Amino acid sequence: MADITQDLTDVAPDTARKRIKWEAVGDHAVLITGALLMLLPIYLVFASSSHDPLTIHRHGMQWGFGSDLAANFHQAMFEKGGFTDEVDGFKMLMNSLILGIGFAFGKILIGMMAAYGIVYFRLRFATFAFWIIFTTLLLPLEVRILPSYEVIQSMGLANTYTGLIVPLIASATATFFFRQFFRSVPEELVEAARIDGAGPVKFFIDILVPLSRTMIAAMFIIMFVFGWNQYLWPTLITTDENLFTLVRGIRQIIQVYSDGNSIPEYGQAMALSLIAMLPPVAIVVFFQNWFVKGLTESDK
Repeated sequence: MADITQDLTDVAPDTARKRIKWEAVGDHAVLITGALLMLLPIYLVFASSSHDPLTIHRHGMQWGFGSDLAANFHQAMFEKGGFTDEVDGFKMLMNSLILGIGFAFGKILIGMMAAYGIVYFRLRFATFAFWIIFTTLLLPLEVRILPSYEVIQSMGLANTYTGLIVPLIASATATFFFRQFFRSVPEELVEAARIDGAGPVKFFIDILVPLSRTMIAAMFIIMFVFGWNQYLWPTLITTDENLFTLVRGIRQIIQVYSDGNSIPEYGQAMALSLIAMLPPVAIVVFFQNWFVKGLTESDK
């Protein structure tokens, strides 16, 4: 009996130690610390957006909350301003949505069609064409922005949504991911479609597009955020304030002075910054599961 009691006593500490997985505790501590570091600037912007411009100008970013939160958000969204006093935050929000959605759908459509041609058509230089497309990832927007601007200007598309969206919808990233996805589609499915008499267009629309839903969702998130955050191209191609996006509007609020006051409207700019973060966050949250599946699933 004494030996059994001694054995239980020896096992109990070992069991207690096994219950505490220090590696998991360390991992969670790192994750929580990283999340707090990422959320801290957002909190600081949110708290500062509730103060008047003079307070922020004198004392910098504020940790506590003031009394001007609702006023700053209302003015940022609905008070017309700018050099022409014709544009407000809501109009810029709509422009950003048009730009983001236009980028996403345009890049997905072009990427899918390019990948479809490379994978399923017996083109002599298909592989070479793919690698030419893929190498364009090495060329950032700044490298080709001047020729693109010259083309758009010569076509009379400056200060238009077409000029904002169309020149940048070709996407090597989307072409690459859709090519890899189409290559994973079983050959038996292609043969079955041929036996049933499905042509290239019917096979693409009725079979490949439904199969690609998770990949489309993943690409939509990436391309929407890319289009939403565009600053350089809209700044270059538009001079009409009615086409300004939120990203430009934030900068505009800092630069524009109103009512003879030499202090920029910091509170409104920070409120507009928070509003600019909401649609991308909502898109990521809504498509989160599809995004993970689209980038990780290999068994189709």
